[in-house]
Amino acid sequence: MRERLKSDLSEKVIEYLFEPSILAERERSFSNMMNVNQAHLSMLLAEGIVEEETGEKIKKGLDEIVAEGKRALSIDPKLEDLYFNIEKRLIEKVGTEAGGQLHTGRSRNDLYTTVLRMNTRDSLLIIMELVLQTRNVILQVAKENTSTVISGYTHMQPAEPITLGHYFSALGQAFERDSHRLVNAFQMTNCSPLGSGAMAGTTFPINRETTAKQLGFCGVLDNSLDGIASRDYLLESLSAMNILMNHTNRIAQDLYIWSTDEFGTVAVGDSVAASSSIMPQKKNPITFEHMKAKSSHVLGAYVSATGCLSNISYGHCRDLSESATYLWEAFKEVEASLNLLNETVQTLSFNEALMLERAVLNFTTVTELANVIVREEKISFRQAHHIVGNVVNYMLEHRIPLTELSSELIEEIAYNVLGQKIALRTDKIESALNPILNVKSKNSKGGPAPEEVKKQIGKLEIKLKKDERFYDQLKAAIMRSKAELDEALV
Repeated sequence: MRERLKSDLSEKVIEYLFEPSILAERERSFSNMMNVNQAHLSMLLAEGIVEEETGEKIKKGLDEIVAEGKRALSIDPKLEDLYFNIEKRLIEKVGTEAGGQLHTGRSRNDLYTTVLRMNTRDSLLIIMELVLQTRNVILQVAKENTSTVISGYTHMQPAEPITLGHYFSALGQAFERDSHRLVNAFQMTNCSPLGSGAMAGTTFPINRETTAKQLGFCGVLDNSLDGIASRDYLLESLSAMNILMNHTNRIAQDLYIWSTDEFGTVAVGDSVAASSSIMPQKKNPITFEHMKAKSSHVLGAYVSATGCLSNISYGHCRDLSESATYLWEAFKEVEASLNLLNETVQTLSFNEALMLERAVLNFTTVTELANVIVREEKISFRQAHHIVGNVVNYMLEHRIPLTELSSELIEEIAYNVLGQKIALRTDKIESALNPILNVKSKNSKGGPAPEEVKKQIGKLEIKLKKDERFYDQLKAAIMRSKAELDEALV
């Protein structure tokens, strides 16, 4: 295959490029490459491009290589890639005349981009299943805490009371969108480039639809150059995973802060915590730290892959191979992060009494007090906001807890602010400032009222079941294709 070249490969090229690449490809791509070889052989036989007798020899040799397994395949890095090592082994078994015909009507270019799409598809399925598990875990926490009052935060400052169920329902929405982005990435990936040749197709009468169907693809890429050059589907996957990891980062950050001694509202289970070599009191929520770090690695992979695919011609070049290097690392990091998230969330315990106490005392309920003033006194919300803001300032300056707010103080400050008297009933004030009643009253669509959160969770569960069925259908379709390929080669 080096007939055009007059010298042997440089040892440095072997050491730094070919050998590590081939060894990694053997681990990652052996199975899918053998499937592509078998599908291509099946098509060559069906179209009469290879004779039956020769095809039988090739099939027998391929079956033996599959049975021996990837670890039995000896690697010669001077052969440049995994395919030529497989071809060498096939020729050793069936001879050059027969074994050399397997590569009829194709190139390494379309072979490798087909395998790359199949590898990407396999990895996406793993991540898709883990996100479905994450959605289940999060919805379980939401269902158990539809009435567990917590302080909601904006700008990391107490804002308004919500429920823990409302918070986890929000996360359920985010991870549902992640599922859909991954499905879109899968569909972008799941088109066959096999038959594109080096970039200009082939003069042999191949049937691309046959190989696409037998390899579980939804169809073929219509342009042979695009079949070789396109790698935007890798960026689709990396983008979807980058957004997904942004969500894991944000939930990890919230729970990380809530588990501090200063917050003290969340505790992780001992099984996902680490201790200190010197400080015996320590219980460190390390999984959150790793999740946050891993999200940065995926962002780096997305940026690096994008850089690899920039300023290169729309054709085949080795830059394309380098772009995928970052993809595999990203898949590993996302898989680890989701497993850690799912494991950790299932161990969480919540200090419900402390969360409620904080919501009673940290002024998160006073927005509703302003709403009450608007409804009762028929003044504008801006005027009511002005009154309540001054009430809060007065109480903080005089160290008066919110539980001791009186109608008299509100009336006095309202008169000073507006120059007019207002008269609020004590029961109206108490109802507004009670975080449990406050949350129950927030029953607008999407709000934190327990009954409204239950509706949100119900919709999320319906969508989750639908997405789980769709995922099962995707996997089943690929398995059926493999069965059809096996049957075609009998």
